[in-house]
Amino acid sequence: MGPDITLKELAAEDLPAVKQIYDWYVLHSTATFHTEPVTTDELKEFIYIGHPRFKSWLIHNQGQPAGYCYLTNYKKRQAYDKTAELTIYLAHDCYVKGIGQTALTQLEAHAREAGFKNLLAIISGDNDRSIHFFEKNGYVKCAHFKNVGEKFGKVLDVVGYQKEI
Repeated sequence: MGPDITLKELAAEDLPAVKQIYDWYVLHSTATFHTEPVTTDELKEFIYIGHPRFKSWLIHNQGQPAGYCYLTNYKKRQAYDKTAELTIYLAHDCYVKGIGQTALTQLEAHAREAGFKNLLAIISGDNDRSIHFFEKNGYVKCAHFKNVGEKFGKVLDVVGYQKEI
């Protein structure tokens, strides 16, 4: 990790910072398919705090919240126990070189330690920045769902990227 980039395991008191970052994407982008700001209780439905396998972190750059990342269930069925979905959101005004890479390195290291064999990134089909980032890091496209979402009057695809670790 760079000297200015740190990750801290997410705690309940960090949820307002996560909400602020996420709500920007809800209101201004197609990176998420939520169309209305979420509550902190709704965040807890997909971002786990204190879970032994599905960890989450708040990302700081120079001591300020710069994003968050987490692992979550791909599906809540036992046969998927070796697979996790990963998510990284950076503050919309904080694309400092190395933050996403630092977060991904942390996520993959924890996933290996927790016994996961497959990581999935589920991405809006028009999110070229995320698609390029995951491809650059060894993730391969494994799914393409056409016209499954609609936001801001735009019909959207969803793509899945996978990395076996």
